[in-house]
Amino acid sequence: MLLRSGAVLLAVTISFFAYTGFQYRSDIKEAYERIESVERKVIETDCGLIEYAESGSGDPVLVIYGIFGGFDQGLLLGKGQVGKGFRLIAPSRFGYLETPLPESPSPAKQADAFACLLNSLDIEKAGIVSTSAGSTSAVQFALRHPDRCSGMVFISPNAPGKVDVSLPPKPLANMVFGSDYLFWFMTEYFNSTVRSMMGVPKDLKLTKEYRAEIARTIETVLPVSPRTEGGIFDMFTSNQAINNYNLEEVTVPSLFIGAKDDPLAAYHNTKNMAKRTPGAELVTLEEGGHMLLGHSDRVEEEIRYFLQNSLTEYSST
Repeated sequence: MLLRSGAVLLAVTISFFAYTGFQYRSDIKEAYERIESVERKVIETDCGLIEYAESGSGDPVLVIYGIFGGFDQGLLLGKGQVGKGFRLIAPSRFGYLETPLPESPSPAKQADAFACLLNSLDIEKAGIVSTSAGSTSAVQFALRHPDRCSGMVFISPNAPGKVDVSLPPKPLANMVFGSDYLFWFMTEYFNSTVRSMMGVPKDLKLTKEYRAEIARTIETVLPVSPRTEGGIFDMFTSNQAINNYNLEEVTVPSLFIGAKDDPLAAYHNTKNMAKRTPGAELVTLEEGGHMLLGHSDRVEEEIRYFLQNSLTEYSST
């Protein structure tokens, strides 16, 4: 009886992994093809190789995505929360996709790389829209290159202060986020865990529209292995660096947007960061989590108004 039960269990296990293996190969092939289908460039700058993609036309706006993203997530963020009427420029940060991680990387070096990219594109000044982990290098850009920035937008930012998020052991993080299969497996069979990692509140009622938006964002994390170096750098180095910055020295017009129920970027930290940043504006949402679910129209309206005003003020000086 035990032998028969064991044989059944083995057969079920083999069938399960055979099925998941087939599904994984199909999905990951589609993920790599999705990246390859997007028109983007890898250029040599004074700061090294930088991959970037563009969309739209108008005043230039650098879009700086969060952890485990890339130019593709930057474009998704820009189109969804900045909208039309701007020239969206989405670089892959250090260690993401085709932008290499340099020796001794730092948010300051990343900020300088943004300036180098603008130089290569013959852009004197641009707006900056950053989200989550991307906010660290965005602050450095404001501190190191204020003359190159017409205005800064921080969406659910990585802000100074304590957070209720525990980091996994670094070897475990490298294993999970360094494997396309393991991360794909999590998205397929532990979707609630992945949603939690993305900052979706557990008690937020997920509508059909919310689920679709979450799925689109998860799609920009796969394949994860070409994003591993950048993600680990953000997780264990860059995110912590924000606690050492003198925000009182920021001279660039700044807009902060945060939700009170954000489980990743604690709202009280966002509020304090805005308070410490001279002249900053703060837009508060009662719910929506880290992704500000359900507020895309309001967020786009606030960002558009802010960027247009800051660009107008820059043009008149």
